[in-house]
Amino acid sequence: MNRRELLKLFSQALIAVPLFDMSMISSCGGGQTSSAPSPPASYTGTDDQLLDDIERASFQFFWNQAGSGTGLVKDRANATGSDSYTAASIASTGFGLTALCIGDQRGYGTAADIKARVLTTLRYVANQLTNVHGFYYHFVDWQSGARMFSSEVSSIDTALLLCGVLTCRQYYASEAEIVSLATQIYNRVEWPWMLNGGTTLSMGWKPESGFLAARWDTYSELMMIYLLGIGSPSNPLSPATWKAWSRPTVQYQGYTYISGAPTLFTHQFSHAWFDFRNKHDDYADYFQNSVLATQAHKAFCISLQSQFSDYTDSLWGITPSDSVNGYVAWGGPPKTGPIDGSVVPCAAGGSVAFLPQDCLKVLRTIRTNYASRGWGRYSFVDAFNPLTNWYNADVIGIDLGIAMLMAENYRSGLVWQTFMKNPEVQNAMVLAGFTNTSSSKTLPSR
Repeated sequence: MNRRELLKLFSQALIAVPLFDMSMISSCGGGQTSSAPSPPASYTGTDDQLLDDIERASFQFFWNQAGSGTGLVKDRANATGSDSYTAASIASTGFGLTALCIGDQRGYGTAADIKARVLTTLRYVANQLTNVHGFYYHFVDWQSGARMFSSEVSSIDTALLLCGVLTCRQYYASEAEIVSLATQIYNRVEWPWMLNGGTTLSMGWKPESGFLAARWDTYSELMMIYLLGIGSPSNPLSPATWKAWSRPTVQYQGYTYISGAPTLFTHQFSHAWFDFRNKHDDYADYFQNSVLATQAHKAFCISLQSQFSDYTDSLWGITPSDSVNGYVAWGGPPKTGPIDGSVVPCAAGGSVAFLPQDCLKVLRTIRTNYASRGWGRYSFVDAFNPLTNWYNADVIGIDLGIAMLMAENYRSGLVWQTFMKNPEVQNAMVLAGFTNTSSSKTLPSR
């Protein structure tokens, strides 16, 4: 099973188990218990400087951990930048393409070098990377592009790749080759094929066994897949698919919001590119929904303080990540997985645009009190546990990516403004029924 299939099971059974292929995360328990470091001096930079530090360091991951001839970005890397991992993920590559646009805008690298990397990646994805009906394998070798771990042709990971591709198309709108390659990659996706005769999309397909049984049928990070499919000018999904997935309601400590699996990243990923602010469809204002989900998650973490004393107003956040025992899908509410007091920085980092002051307080606390082992070459490590003094040895591309993109959206709105210029995206929002929130509408609320 892939990561999303596991999350579907977690949402039903409220369990957590290691990721399906532990070979690619063999060092995730590498941070060993040792004596606690001396408390550092407080981080003195402004909030904007703190976010810039996070973005600048994260950019180095997407720059350094990409295949030289492919542009494919590793799924993970050691926090020190020294490892022998070879697995890239197309999701990480999608975040990486967007990170290149941010890096160019912010001056994290030279404009010519960054544009050349964008071209390398798009040329390889368009012309050499294996695709099946336009969809790509989840994990591939970062240098050869060969399928790894018997992974599936993934609908969600292809969508994450496409978000990066279309961001580059608009950021480099005056570059004819970039526009042409990006359009080619997007237009050849045969979205109806992934329906496999149903009303909702399958999570993927394998040559050995066919379509995965799990479907994108319940609220999660799935919004990007359906909107990209509905907006396709060549092989579109019917707008009716937008109404085909369910939107369960969760109530927790006075917060009422739509949620599927109790994992915070499901409220973040689509929002990294799609600007849902001041919009609603027939069901919700999804931006406000993510605000409420983040508030509820903070309250949930603090409710565990009697068990885990580190969870406070200034230190909280649990979302699927590495742990001392491997990759786990933990979160809440409701409590899901073997929560042990670990903190996952991208939980707050990926929600900074929803709840800026609360999330910035967390990021500042981590940078101040845990930087000696919790901050490395590529920003924060993927997870750490202040109670046991365990610090993960690795960073994960999609976790760095969501924190980087949402930090930039909070600072400047760059990713939102760039991505939303795509006419297919604008059309998809209309076809899905989005209108301004100024009209009367029942929205998730506290």
